[in-house]
Amino acid sequence: MPVIKVEDIAYVRFSAPDLSVMRGFLEDFGMSCFEVGGRTYGKGTDGRPFVHVTEPGEARFLGVAFRAKTMADLYRLAVHEHVLVEDSAEPGGGKIVRLIDPDGYGVEIVAGQSREAPEFPFPDHPFNTAVAKPRLRKAVRLDPTPAHIRRIGHAVLKVRDFRTSEKWYKDRFGFLTSDEVEAAKDVPLGAFMRCDRGDKPADHHSLFLAQLPGEIGLLHAAFEVANLDDLMLGHQYLKSKQHKAAWGVGRHIMGSQVFDYWKDPFGNELEHWTDGDLFTAADPPQIQPMSALLAVQWGSPNPMFAGKMPPPPGLIAFITTLNIRIRRLFRRKTEESAA
Repeated sequence: MPVIKVEDIAYVRFSAPDLSVMRGFLEDFGMSCFEVGGRTYGKGTDGRPFVHVTEPGEARFLGVAFRAKTMADLYRLAVHEHVLVEDSAEPGGGKIVRLIDPDGYGVEIVAGQSREAPEFPFPDHPFNTAVAKPRLRKAVRLDPTPAHIRRIGHAVLKVRDFRTSEKWYKDRFGFLTSDEVEAAKDVPLGAFMRCDRGDKPADHHSLFLAQLPGEIGLLHAAFEVANLDDLMLGHQYLKSKQHKAAWGVGRHIMGSQVFDYWKDPFGNELEHWTDGDLFTAADPPQIQPMSALLAVQWGSPNPMFAGKMPPPPGLIAFITTLNIRIRRLFRRKTEESAA
């Protein structure tokens, strides 16, 4: 049994040498931004105090936060980890427990944050399809604006040893595997993991751990927008502001989200997404091949597949090592069968 079961991701934390530049991007990306205590905070429209925080410093990813279901859970985790439960001095208040994961990422667990009434600034008009046409005698007229960030959806972390990190997160926070990704049979590269909310539906993943070549770090953080129109308006707006597109628009295989990725001014990758899968604790884990990780159901192929991006550093060595692991595994299984 895990120590606790977190209910959702809360925010991601960064540092950057120029907070005004970061704020400009986040506002173009669709967040409402404000300054408190020398930090820049970005929030969505779901009423949570913030979903993104940047503090002064060298440009880098600092960590990820998750929400505990109850204050009692927070204290139980603190006892298990032999750390203190602290008063949070950040917007929304509440309490916080700070941990460090096996790869040195900061992991914060929060509870008791205040919450404002949610807002719905973007019209969620019905879509007419060939089967049903609920929008009658009413035209669609959309103004060119940034997308409207609703909430944070997930973070993707590069790890040194997937099984070690998987155990650390599952043992403490109760994550469930939605899809495990394999390079070959019994050679795992990572997993999309969701929160265990029992019978209450949860996003396909709140956390993805990936053992990939190159230095560890954040691969991306993802933020839900109102709907497909909102995502496409956001794409147009970011393009008009000459921000750096990373990948999209398309529909993922694992999670099914319609996605659009962009780079912030300091190299961090952020995703707009909408229309993702939801599962309960009763849904079993699935195994997916590595090819499903960067492939799409429709839309723009990953830039590496399209020849627009060089392979990441260490990829050739990684593939060579992986092939050796696969051959050893195959030889061992052959020998066991022969015995």
